Amino acid sequence: MEGSAGTHHRLSATRREGERVTPLELFFDLVFVLAITQCTALMSHDQTWSGLAQGLLILGVLWWAWVGYSWLTSVIDPEAGAVRIVIFAAMAAMLIVSLCVQEAFDNLALTFALAIGVFRAAHIALFWLAGADDKDLRRSVIGLAVSTAIGVAVLVLASFFDGLAQGALWALAIFLDMAGPYFFGADGWKIVPGHFAERHGLIVIIALGESIVAVGVGASGALDLGIGTAAVLGIFLAAALWWTYFDVVALISARRLGEAEVGRTQNELARDSYSYVHLLMVAGIVLIAYGMKVTIGHHSEELHDVPAFALLGGLAIYLLGLVAFRYRQVQTVNRRRLGLAIVLLFLIPVATAMPSLISLALTVVSMWVLIVVEHRKYGSRRDELRREASAAHT
Repeated sequence: MEGSAGTHHRLSATRREGERVTPLELFFDLVFVLAITQCTALMSHDQTWSGLAQGLLILGVLWWAWVGYSWLTSVIDPEAGAVRIVIFAAMAAMLIVSLCVQEAFDNLALTFALAIGVFRAAHIALFWLAGADDKDLRRSVIGLAVSTAIGVAVLVLASFFDGLAQGALWALAIFLDMAGPYFFGADGWKIVPGHFAERHGLIVIIALGESIVAVGVGASGALDLGIGTAAVLGIFLAAALWWTYFDVVALISARRLGEAEVGRTQNELARDSYSYVHLLMVAGIVLIAYGMKVTIGHHSEELHDVPAFALLGGLAIYLLGLVAFRYRQVQTVNRRRLGLAIVLLFLIPVATAMPSLISLALTVVSMWVLIVVEHRKYGSRRDELRREASAAHT
């Protein structure tokens, strides 16, 4: 395969040159909007621990499928040649996956697994083309293909079971699939740091969008003082989630990824802090969306144990994700965010004994108190960090 400036075979893959996310990548991510929405819908329709576990397991499979394409499009130009056609085909497969989500543990379990297999196969094929002139990348792709095949095969096997056995096989499939890149090494991968970080920021935005959608769905076309108050609180909670990630964390982390030594060090940092840790943040946001949806629909009633865990526990998981993200980046612990996460976990039983609107208000107030305290302590340094990070990104 020739360089990016040369003439390419129509089935070759042109290497990415710019750092900005392309319109096709944004278009590609739209299928995940539906998939995440379906996860929230599944949990809200089955408000049991089993329904919650199923939603999170499905989210884990969806997340790892998306992560593969975030690494892929950091290597190749998704809009070049026939690559965009393969991307469209992968989108079609993911649409089928999304339509199967609510029956992924029942009648459409096998269809879900096979559609995920098609989606992942397209990813491996494009990565194989991208590594035509790079032996190290090809070796990494072979390792990825093996872990992917094992994960998909276990999902297919799980479709022939039900109950606890099926859930255990799903968990095993996710573990084996996600553990693959950790065990076969990170030396051969290639990333464009600015693009990679921005892509993960955009998927966080998509998850936050689901929390806003949950506000509208929870209201179901009705509006009174309680629903209006819950809706406003929901927006302020989503804004707090945005603030705690995008105000400084996203900028500084992108800069650190770009400054890391190219090769194994940079790849492992990208794998750990983005591919792995960001799942905690996205899962937390999806749980919060589920909790808000139930709260708005039943704002004067107490939350049952599962929605209460989703609302307060989801926020705790999101904060723990931020703590882990910072620790992997700079090996320091944000004690304020860790402390608030622990407090929220202890408050879950309390939330089941008060109107859900009050529980939502407590989460909103706690997040904004955290933001104010952090801003007062790091205000001047924050502005400096934002200017430095923005200048480095530019």
